[in-house]
Amino acid sequence: MTRTTTETPALRHTVLLVALFPGLLLVAILLGVADLPLSDVAAVLIGRGSDNAQLIIETIRIPRILTGMLAGMHFAVAGALLQTVTRNPLADPTIMGISQGATLAVTLFLFVAVYGVASDANTLYALPVAWLPLVGAIGGLAAGALIYGLAVRRGLSALRVTLCGIAIGAFLHALAMGIIVGWGSARFEIVMQWLAGSLYARGWEHVVFLLPFTLAALAVLPFLHRSLAILRFEEDVSRSFGLNYRLHFTLVLAVACVLAASAVGVVGPLIFIGLVVPHLARFLAGRHFAAVLPLTALIGATLVVAADLAGRLAGGAEEIPIGVVTAFAGAPFLLVLLRRYR
Repeated sequence: MTRTTTETPALRHTVLLVALFPGLLLVAILLGVADLPLSDVAAVLIGRGSDNAQLIIETIRIPRILTGMLAGMHFAVAGALLQTVTRNPLADPTIMGISQGATLAVTLFLFVAVYGVASDANTLYALPVAWLPLVGAIGGLAAGALIYGLAVRRGLSALRVTLCGIAIGAFLHALAMGIIVGWGSARFEIVMQWLAGSLYARGWEHVVFLLPFTLAALAVLPFLHRSLAILRFEEDVSRSFGLNYRLHFTLVLAVACVLAASAVGVVGPLIFIGLVVPHLARFLAGRHFAAVLPLTALIGATLVVAADLAGRLAGGAEEIPIGVVTAFAGAPFLLVLLRRYR
């Protein structure tokens, strides 16, 4: 009786979230620096509308929203996978050094591009920014592989992965910050725009970049459902169920790293999405473990789109980066988590 009573509000919240999501997308299309009448949006969506409205909606806002949705799903699901296999409620993509590895890779790439290729480039737009998603993804995956390799040498375990991730991640972050600080103030802003986490100037090419990773994860995750359910327990317990612990642990980590690295490469390291969203999803799912990942993906997409919309509306033409909005909103939640798990 208690469980039913407890889960009823969670079910209502889930239904409300699903119902409100299309409305959020419509508001995100409608509002921005240049607000559009609903009639113009409707005209564009049915293949009509003015050239200006089509440019704003089809070339700028829709791909930006889709990029945010996919990136939010990636960060959130990656965080849920990492929290499950490491059994660490405070785990997120930084625990595998993914964000730090991507940051270092992008910093090095821009540094070489400025001084080795285009020494007169003073702005982000004069640099080969089209390569940033690929460079960031490769850097994040390389960091994840390095941490996994170090952890597995002495026997794979959740604790070793966590400790190696914290140590190597801090080292990679320090290297990146050292390069940025030594770079000089004239070009410091170039990297900071990416580090802040933003959907500014994200277009269809970024959607195309992320979509294959999303589809691959959607195809793989159903086959990992049983593994995830068992990997929540200690290693000895997992093995007692007949699970090949190392193989399935590695597969889940690989999926998490690929999702997080691809998202970091496109939008930069978003703070708190991978940490906060899985907890919200588990609260809404209650006893229904199978619903956790779908809810995680939906909430992640919702929060990133909402954070981007809030940043656009609050900052006007200047825009407040998503990373700033999510950090501001996620910090109180982190304090609640720390109080709960102390």
